[in-house]
Amino acid sequence: MCYNRFLSGASMDVSSWDGTLSLNEFSLAAQAFEEKWKISNSASPPWLWVNAPIRPFVASQKVDGFLSMENICLLRPSEDNGAEVSRLEEEKTSLSEKEEAIDDATLVHSNHHEVHYYDFHIVYSASYRVPVLYFRGYDSDGLPLQLNEIEKDLPACSAKVLLESKWTFITQEEHPYFNRPWYKLHPCGTSEWMKLLFLDEAVLAESKVAIELHLVSWFSVVGQVIGLRVPIEMVNGRIN
Repeated sequence: MCYNRFLSGASMDVSSWDGTLSLNEFSLAAQAFEEKWKISNSASPPWLWVNAPIRPFVASQKVDGFLSMENICLLRPSEDNGAEVSRLEEEKTSLSEKEEAIDDATLVHSNHHEVHYYDFHIVYSASYRVPVLYFRGYDSDGLPLQLNEIEKDLPACSAKVLLESKWTFITQEEHPYFNRPWYKLHPCGTSEWMKLLFLDEAVLAESKVAIELHLVSWFSVVGQVIGLRVPIEMVNGRIN
């Protein structure tokens, strides 16, 4: 399988693709995702590329890291308003004011809604060769959220899936870079549905799909699980 296809402006033949990525392909797709998100969501918190700590036995020519979006407040909908997706607000705290960005959270209080604070990371899985969404949350007292609390913040469709497949849909394990417990959306099956998703898109483009849109397409599905939506301009590839 050829791994030089993830170049800016390049395209791939989806019929010969198995739905996976190499680490270098992930980093290139992540860069495109970061830029497109910034342009189309200038009023929203940005995704930022974080270089991974140097680890032994990893070739120096490989670009290793992950995408991070932190300081995000999700307002849990009131039980009587019928809302299915939590409202996203930006917590206006600069990174320079945070002494420990990974361990500390700036909390926002509301008199009308229960506020939960979330950190999101998009990390490459070497085992599954696909991106994986890691996340963690805190309540208004600064205490880590347990799975039953996170479930209440999910859109209704996601909460239903969680109840039916709790230990395969959302799991908890050590963050691959920080060795602390985080939740993640399990990547099992990601390559299969990504291939199907790109096959649908390729029908309109003579079996060719812009490969830099991999994470855009992936997050257009995964983001809905946690109530974060991708602007239609990003999905349609209109942002250059």
